[in-house]
Amino acid sequence: MSVCQYIENAEEDLDITFYKKVGNDLPVINSLDDLIEQLRIIFESDSVDVDLVHYVLKSYKSNPADWKRFAKFDRYRYTRNLVDHGNGKYNLMLLCWGEGHGSAIHDHSDSHCFMKMLQGSLSEIRFAWPDKEDVTLKEIGRKPLNINQVCYINDSIGLHRVENLSNVDTAISLHLYCPPYKQCSVFNQNTGQKSTSTVTFYSMFGKRIKENKQVEEPEDN
Repeated sequence: MSVCQYIENAEEDLDITFYKKVGNDLPVINSLDDLIEQLRIIFESDSVDVDLVHYVLKSYKSNPADWKRFAKFDRYRYTRNLVDHGNGKYNLMLLCWGEGHGSAIHDHSDSHCFMKMLQGSLSEIRFAWPDKEDVTLKEIGRKPLNINQVCYINDSIGLHRVENLSNVDTAISLHLYCPPYKQCSVFNQNTGQKSTSTVTFYSMFGKRIKENKQVEEPEDN
């Protein structure tokens, strides 16, 4: 299996499917450090089992003591905070969402993207790719994402937007991108018009990037 080739299964079936593959030899994830260590081992190979990536992300149970040093908020928009660069094969980051913050509708530049909730809840809205110019994007699904849940998307599935619908609570999500990317496309929901967005980090390894300026239309994951 090539790196991050995805075999789509229903989330509730993934544990069963994976258990049948590996039996009792399952990784134990007790902390964020354990998760990062296991991801680095997984990505040492050029052949990555994506079910295993999903399993270890789901196995980690959110503990603020593990990740609070990486959680950097901005008053005006969500932030992307790098936790681990995975030897260039993936990026692992915390996204911090203030009250009412949301992303633009975006693609993922042929990357495979996993998202795990660490705090609060978010709403994911998926859209079909526009099949012609100047058309309203068609919504194909939406779902709430609650603490410790994991979801997955790539460009073959569609586009999406992620939003914190709460006016009183913040949210924090953990994202893995394989391979990393520096640009993506963002879309106008009403017209389908596409433009290019450069993605940036608000902080790296717990340290704020003072000179960083968020782009006007950033992506979220």
